[in-house]
Amino acid sequence: MKFKKILIANRGEIAVRIIRACRELDISPAVIFSEADYGSLHVRLADEAYLIGPAPAAESYLDQERIIRVAKECGAQALHPGYGFLAENAGFAEKVTKAGLVFIGPPAEAMKLSGDKLDARRLVRQHGIPIVPGSETIASEQEAIEIANQMGYPVLLKAAGGGGGKGMRIVHSDAEIPSALRGARHEAKSAFGDDRIYLEKYLIKPRHIEIQILADAHGNCVYLGERECSIQRRHQKLIEESPSTFIDQKLRQKMGRAAVGVAETVGYVNAGTVEFLVDKNRNFYFLEVNARLQVEHPVTEMVTGLDLAKWQIAIAQGEKLDFTQEQIKPSGWAIECRIYAEDFENNFFPCSGRVTDYREPGGPGVRVDSGVVKGSEISLYYDPLIAKLITWGNDRVEAVARMKRGLAEYKIVGVTTTLEFHSQVMQNPRFLKGELSTQFIAEEFIPEKIKYSVEPKELELLAISSALVEFWQARSSSKALVQNGHQKSNWKIQARQTALRNFP
Repeated sequence: MKFKKILIANRGEIAVRIIRACRELDISPAVIFSEADYGSLHVRLADEAYLIGPAPAAESYLDQERIIRVAKECGAQALHPGYGFLAENAGFAEKVTKAGLVFIGPPAEAMKLSGDKLDARRLVRQHGIPIVPGSETIASEQEAIEIANQMGYPVLLKAAGGGGGKGMRIVHSDAEIPSALRGARHEAKSAFGDDRIYLEKYLIKPRHIEIQILADAHGNCVYLGERECSIQRRHQKLIEESPSTFIDQKLRQKMGRAAVGVAETVGYVNAGTVEFLVDKNRNFYFLEVNARLQVEHPVTEMVTGLDLAKWQIAIAQGEKLDFTQEQIKPSGWAIECRIYAEDFENNFFPCSGRVTDYREPGGPGVRVDSGVVKGSEISLYYDPLIAKLITWGNDRVEAVARMKRGLAEYKIVGVTTTLEFHSQVMQNPRFLKGELSTQFIAEEFIPEKIKYSVEPKELELLAISSALVEFWQARSSSKALVQNGHQKSNWKIQARQTALRNFP
């Protein structure tokens, strides 16, 4: 079945990514949007866009019945959920299928087993794959306290119905359980519409390594190498790379076969990721299955040359994989930096506002997956991801060099971003040596270790001068600002240069 139209039930950069895949496959992309996303990039790029509800996700991007109704009314043959929101909701996938549409993702039954973290843990345990010690669904605060004491602190509260770091809390004592459990449940409910929480032993300083899989409906399943995802804040990844500096070929094959084994056991079809924690002795432990396209999928695309978004659609149309495991030969090195609207000096606190100026980097080996343009609004209603900057090199040294260049070229004005954080990581001695763990940020970005490309006072002066220029530009006509052949942008540059010359 060849799709003519696909409804993309998501927003931001992933909606844009899928729109572009549809274009290349000559499929008409339709999207949904909330009241907060009027004029957003994915709305501008799609052939059709449908208002789905108010800004809160529960009233818009999580409204299952309305989304399915829009898909049917607009004439779409299939629905792509992206990641987050309803992407791993087996009930939603089942409703989509019953409505006569194709869900671009794993079958509902496979998703129930693999997408539900608890079911997946039970399954892999039966097949002899090591797992991190954990519990079943937590019914009460008292039960959580009792289990935590049996395991020994620290422990991790985790959402059963979704991933991406949502609904996760590290707990170090009995006193922290009540508030952590409430917070985890609330976040999980908001993100996935499912507030079930379970408890898992928190491993100290492991590496977070994941294996990308791709499976068709004809019994073919392959793994596409690993991604190192150890640099995280709030259990959410910030930087990913492929391959990992820590994984040798023997361990890669062992983890790859384990990932394929999990997929085949549940009858998995489409793209997915099996995540593991790896200790210093290279022992790996199953963590979870992400039954969707991952945020960090571009690094795998860069080293394999495969388009995972297009393969998702092809598999949903019933096509077979046209390559075997032996034919997959990753080349070079790829790194991804997630650019968030966050203040990394303030515990990565989310920021909102309007992007008043925007310029993406380019050049050899540089890719940007973005959901914004100049004038875009960054809302506090949703995840503050602005874009993903991905670089490829013949080796890790070249990939890092290109990332440094890309970060220096990237310009985002109007909101605080993590560009400076990423620039610092790319110069960090531990990162350059590949000495990573999930505690990297906690250990390397304590206040006294933070370094600036310019001093904080100078940054403040630059910001003030820039704001003043923006103000006068807004009040003056463009004609008045063109003097002696100099365009408006030159006024800002001159103001900044003057500010630097006069800096005491």
